[in-house]
Amino acid sequence: MANFISIFRIFVAFLAIYLLFIPTTWAYILAFILTVIAFILDGVDGYVARKFNESSQLGSVLDIMGDRIVEASYWIIFAVFGWLNPIFPIICVTRAFTTDSIRSVALAQGYTAFGETSMQSSKIGKFICASKFMRISYAVAKVVAFILIIAANTPGLEIYPAAGIMNTIAVIFAWIAIIFCVVRAIPVVVESKKLFEKK
Repeated sequence: MANFISIFRIFVAFLAIYLLFIPTTWAYILAFILTVIAFILDGVDGYVARKFNESSQLGSVLDIMGDRIVEASYWIIFAVFGWLNPIFPIICVTRAFTTDSIRSVALAQGYTAFGETSMQSSKIGKFICASKFMRISYAVAKVVAFILIIAANTPGLEIYPAAGIMNTIAVIFAWIAIIFCVVRAIPVVVESKKLFEKK
């Protein structure tokens, strides 16, 4: 069930993004709602895995894969529409390739991104990459940025003064999210040396 949720949320996000190509108020409102649901499901899959003892390496991979696809898709589409600078998806995708390449080596050696078998061995590394505080803060920054960007650009609503304020706040949260994105990659890179040492 947890793995199904991890995959299902990708399609929820894809549907939300598809709706952004339909320039109507209702399509954007539905895209807003589906975006919120997609991010809620990111927490639900982990909860279900723990609740029903479904935690596994496959689940860890699917969870991270879902995160990458959903996040990158939003950053890219916002840049395509001209709502955000293209630097956002460039940073996101670069970070994803870097960390996931390292984590693929870690996975082959029996490590996971999070949990008891995490590849992070230092306390600071575990805090930055795996702590609930950092993961939730990063998720909140992303979802606030994404839903406010959609709200600020909703057809029929963009003429109101609130749209400009929402857009400014959205860009601030987008920068916060992308900084989290980079900072959370640093321990993965720094602590990857042990993966390539000769036994």
